[in-house]
Amino acid sequence: MNKKTINWIFIGIIILTLLSFNIAEPKYFNLAVDFINKTIAIKIPHFPNKPFKLGLDLQGGTHLVYEADLSSIKQEDFSSSMQGLRNIIERRVNLFGVAEPVVQTEQAGSGHYRLIVELAGIKDPQEAIKMIGQTPYLEFKERKSDEETQKILDKQKEISGKNMDEIIEIPDYQLGLEDPYFKSTILTGKYLKNSEVNFEPNTNTPIISLQFNDEGAKIFEELTKNNVGKPLAIYIDNVLLSAPTVQQEISGGKAQISGDFTVKSAQDLARNLNAGALPVPIKLISQQSVGPTLGAVSLNQSLLAGIFGFLAVVLFMIVIYRLPGLLASVALVVYVSLVLALFKLIPITLTLAGIGGFILSIGMAVDANILIFARMKEEIKEGKSLFAAIDAGFKRAWPSIRDSNLNSLIVCAILFSFATSFIKGFALTLSLGILMSMFSAIFITRILLFVFMRPKLEKFKWLL
Repeated sequence: MNKKTINWIFIGIIILTLLSFNIAEPKYFNLAVDFINKTIAIKIPHFPNKPFKLGLDLQGGTHLVYEADLSSIKQEDFSSSMQGLRNIIERRVNLFGVAEPVVQTEQAGSGHYRLIVELAGIKDPQEAIKMIGQTPYLEFKERKSDEETQKILDKQKEISGKNMDEIIEIPDYQLGLEDPYFKSTILTGKYLKNSEVNFEPNTNTPIISLQFNDEGAKIFEELTKNNVGKPLAIYIDNVLLSAPTVQQEISGGKAQISGDFTVKSAQDLARNLNAGALPVPIKLISQQSVGPTLGAVSLNQSLLAGIFGFLAVVLFMIVIYRLPGLLASVALVVYVSLVLALFKLIPITLTLAGIGGFILSIGMAVDANILIFARMKEEIKEGKSLFAAIDAGFKRAWPSIRDSNLNSLIVCAILFSFATSFIKGFALTLSLGILMSMFSAIFITRILLFVFMRPKLEKFKWLL
């Protein structure tokens, strides 16, 4: 690159740094703008003061863990059912205005799945439980055969009046715990497209009309075809609401729920069904409230650790590599400014683990510089000119920089794909930091070296 191009790029880096700094921390720019606007009576616009998005552990909030009941779901449908459950709960909490909810599923053993809900800013666990618990579980059940019903009734008589220790000694005691009259089908709220309140023409009582999606319509048609002349029970949260007798095969995917509804209760049920009828029932097994005070203390400690880590890296680079180390430290300041601006613009929800990943990336950001500067020293010892040594140092260190950072990015991708939310935050911030550190070391540091490392400095070997 010629000198003119280098100078223009250097000006661009300065502008980019100022822009990213004001995105990350606009307070100082806005104070200066206020002073200028008052002094000169003009209107210079402010930088938008968009706050960083903090996770549950820093902002405070509620952490809930639910156990999913997949007993009525085929094993091959476990994954899709849990994904549908996650999507519905996420849509549900979004309706209540929760900022950046974290809703994820995890397998807690063979056939056991859990739903984890993290609601930053919600300090009352009961409010969150109510918010999620209002989502109804809609299920259609068909009549069992008389033989099945009789077996269950007989088993219920056998276990009647006994305590649990005695019951579990009875062969096939689980049979006595089943519903003797109706058995589950695959038609659940998972296939619901829409629900609305209507009124029965003769009695003017509220009823709820259901419309299933295309897949649900086919299932409902097959279900009614196989149960003509038999009752088809409709359950909400395992409570029987109605069991109308099927008169004929019903196509089009439309059904009705009748029951002892008031207008308000019917409207509430229809609204909650539209918000998302759960594809599987869930049970709350753990709840935890994280206070904002604990989050503030953790955040302050993390920021303090980041500042000390940054200063330690700068001191090391200046002591060991002198002038090139000082320029690398300047590039590191630019790097920190750019990464913080990215965290706001994307935006990324910062957790303690995420901040840990960012702090770690500060140390990793100078790894490339160390390789480059070590190579530059070797080139200077061999008698090359300063500019030639800089150019050779970058070219010959690049394969090592590329391979080491690529390996780190692969590990980050694995962590992000398979780990929990806290580890995902660590992997995301670390991977962004690695990418920006490569840009900082290969591009920004190189331009700074070309701008400030003049040939006359070759006389002052102690600076190099």
